[in-house]
Amino acid sequence: MPTPASSAKDSWDPQQYDRFQAERSQPFWDLAALLQPVAAPTLLDLGCGTGELTAQLHARIGASTTLGIDNSTAMLEKAAPYASDDVRFESGDIAAVDAADTGTFDLADLVGSADIVFSNAAMQWVPDHESVLARWATLLRQGGQLAVQVPSNADHPSHVLSAEVATESPFVEAMGGTPPPDPVLGVLKPEQYAVILDKLGFTEQHVRLQVYGHRLDTTADVVEWTKGTSLTRFRTALNDDALFDAFVARYRQRLLDCLGEQSPFFYPFKRVLLWGRMT
Repeated sequence: MPTPASSAKDSWDPQQYDRFQAERSQPFWDLAALLQPVAAPTLLDLGCGTGELTAQLHARIGASTTLGIDNSTAMLEKAAPYASDDVRFESGDIAAVDAADTGTFDLADLVGSADIVFSNAAMQWVPDHESVLARWATLLRQGGQLAVQVPSNADHPSHVLSAEVATESPFVEAMGGTPPPDPVLGVLKPEQYAVILDKLGFTEQHVRLQVYGHRLDTTADVVEWTKGTSLTRFRTALNDDALFDAFVARYRQRLLDCLGEQSPFFYPFKRVLLWGRMT
């Protein structure tokens, strides 16, 4: 799970993100289930986050080597204990395969080297998914597989209301009059991803929209969920802890007014899962 590319401050909190570890891991393993067996594959995990699932996937598929890439220092520090002789983690920009400078690691060095390129809940943070998928496809060997999962719930109140609050005082002024947009707005329709995969030469593919139903203790837990992901962009843009706390408080009240105070609360979460194999 990478940070927004322009972040001057790492706003990711691994502990906050992992509050819903079970719910967040299910799409990861559903995506992994789409992979076809390969003998001792080389695995590249783009947006590896805390690294725990990366290491588990390495073991599950019998990978020979695994490289996880992320640009969050906090996430990579959490990933460090999961590194081994065959699993390593590096800082880099997951969108910049052909860039001259991608942080401490340049994905251009990996062109044509991976059997599996895997990315779970990370591509939404980068623009122009058609171009990004084309770059990721260049990392694959012949017969390689690409597996990607992205959230697709920008129309849910949990996203809509935070964007609305960001346009209000004093927050909009603190963000220079232009709040950061919701990255999930850049997620395409499932059928668009299917067309892109076909154009890129993935002769086998599976693309689907799946709704994950999360039963949270209360409606307010939706705020805790988004604090671990979507709201990180506002923490970075505000660059003031007290102001961010005020933002979250207003957002929480707006969300409760909209959804009601329910216990438990059923949180439907849409995601796109896509897989393709080049033959």
